[in-house]
Amino acid sequence: MQEKTPDTKLIAFCGLYCGECGRYKSKKCPGCRENERASWCKVRKCCLENGKASCAECGVYASASECKKFNNIFSKLFGFIFGSDRQASIDFLKQSGPDAYAAEMTRRGKQSMKKK
Repeated sequence: MQEKTPDTKLIAFCGLYCGECGRYKSKKCPGCRENERASWCKVRKCCLENGKASCAECGVYASASECKKFNNIFSKLFGFIFGSDRQASIDFLKQSGPDAYAAEMTRRGKQSMKKK
């Protein structure tokens, strides 16, 4: 079995880890940063316009959950269906950095932190 290598370039702007996404693994998506078709994503657009690698680097809000681009009906639905906690992912990124986050998500085999 091939060892998975964590890659910080696979951290999406919203904190999801594309390296463990089924669509990415099956080569159906290039990942958030490379996916030009993801122009609909307001989080992606905001981060690109403001030169941020992710919402973890935002200085406008104390918590990404305060941002309407980050915390909208689609993200709530995604979080509910998949048990995903993107805020916890952003918090982990802020506290430990992208290398540690990519390594942790790779170790867990998960796209994001999970709701408790």
